[in-house]
Amino acid sequence: MTSSDTLVRVTTARGVTTLTLNSPHNRNALSTPLMTELLAGLSAAVADDAVRVVVLDHTGPVFCSGADLKETAAAYASGTVPAGMLGDVLAAVWECPKPVVARVAGPARAGGLGLIAAADLAVCAQEATFAFTEVRIGVVPAVISATVLPRLAPRAAAELYLTGDTFDGRRAAEIGLVTTAVPADGLDAAVERVCASLVRGAPHALAGAKALLRRPPAADLRAEIAELAAVSTGYFLSEEGREGVLAFREKRDASWVPTA
Repeated sequence: MTSSDTLVRVTTARGVTTLTLNSPHNRNALSTPLMTELLAGLSAAVADDAVRVVVLDHTGPVFCSGADLKETAAAYASGTVPAGMLGDVLAAVWECPKPVVARVAGPARAGGLGLIAAADLAVCAQEATFAFTEVRIGVVPAVISATVLPRLAPRAAAELYLTGDTFDGRRAAEIGLVTTAVPADGLDAAVERVCASLVRGAPHALAGAKALLRRPPAADLRAEIAELAAVSTGYFLSEEGREGVLAFREKRDASWVPTA
């Protein structure tokens, strides 16, 4: 397979692996082959200790158009559709122990919004457009709700799920779908700034911070505080914690900050 045939391009530099959706002929639709390559790329990034951050990027003007409807239509004869694999992709992004950043330069629809929501951070161009188009083709945004609904303001979710209306990058930031929206000519610089900040975090501490963000609400506050105090102590006494405190006192970069 040549690079032009690869549906997900993989590049790594200074601790950042970029997984680029590379199927512009169908607007980077989530076909089974593309999702298979994306899962493989994520798995390899997780296994590589040199990789500290994962960026989801795209070729062509569209970030992701959602499910591959041509593939879906062809699957009707078998009585199944390939939507289940999307759940595996969203879970892999959501559960990735390394920070995942979505770089969104163009439109995203349906399943593409699930992918954006699964990322820890998402930076989009203000001009990018978004829509939950499912109801307009007689289906519902079921699988992507697992990652989308924890991000969205409830009233906005109701409006956009039910109307299928298109909204821009500014609105996406206002309702929590993306972290920030910037002018298109500043998108690359904004993503680079985010990645430069993320690689300064200690690998195990970043994974631990992600776990904290996923914790369900506690029923017993004092028990929760006691448990979290033990977690905090463990990190302070860890090899990373000791190195981080020493580096801070010596006014130098910690040993885990990439130098090349």
